[in-house]
Amino acid sequence: MSPAVNPQYREVIRTYTQGMGVETAGDEPTNSGSSPEALLPLIDENTMLVIVQYPDFFGRIFDYTKLINAAHEKGALVCVAANPTALIMLKTPGDMGADIVVGEAQPFGIPLWYGGPYLGFFTTRKSYVHKMAGRLVGETVDNRGQRAYVLTLTAREQHIKRERATSNICTNQGLLALACSVYMSTLGKQGLQEVANLCHQKAHYAASELAKIDGFDLCHTEPFFHEFVLCCPKPASEVNQYLLDHGILGGYDLGRDYPDMPNHLLVCVTEMNSKEEIDTLVDVLKEM
Repeated sequence: MSPAVNPQYREVIRTYTQGMGVETAGDEPTNSGSSPEALLPLIDENTMLVIVQYPDFFGRIFDYTKLINAAHEKGALVCVAANPTALIMLKTPGDMGADIVVGEAQPFGIPLWYGGPYLGFFTTRKSYVHKMAGRLVGETVDNRGQRAYVLTLTAREQHIKRERATSNICTNQGLLALACSVYMSTLGKQGLQEVANLCHQKAHYAASELAKIDGFDLCHTEPFFHEFVLCCPKPASEVNQYLLDHGILGGYDLGRDYPDMPNHLLVCVTEMNSKEEIDTLVDVLKEM
């Protein structure tokens, strides 16, 4: 598991695998700046699954084709946690050979809501579909030739095992999935492409302007989509406090999860941020 996978995801995985005899490796926080190639020596015949993020938690974009091929050679599967908005512009994990792709669909029209509720997406290659927990809804036509939706695949355990079943369906997730569908259908293909392009352009404008400030710089040279790490002249917590005093909610203090990154601020810019807001952020940091 890459150390550049969201720390919250990694905590959940470690919690779920306690007592299962599953060993996790590679995600030590001291490896924060490593590239995907750092995982290659850890993959052997005992490796069950390799997990990476795309773009990763620091916003960096890597092509995981080499890593995925290496995992497959050892008989392991590869799971990619992906940003759906970024996938509109980037090479897809499927084209890299990924077996499983999961992610957070909140960017598709779901408000932040102080952390939830959100909805996730879970996809696999067709050969693994019957291993998926939950239900798959498919499209067909009814006896009048009109579009209809049916449960194409549903795990019988949900009806037989009842309380011992390993999967369930939550109504609030269905509501969020519906809201997400409305958002995507309203914007359409072109609209979604415009959203992705706005995220990319605004983030790169912000990064270029912030990097011009004395004492601040971009920490990584890899390509990024709409998140990037800003190296600060002071601890990120102090920078965030200064911004908050000026009415600005700052970036994520990476020192909270990565001890070797105390002066690193994770900045995210989306289509919701205006140029004026970005310029205000730059001006306040110049004053600091």
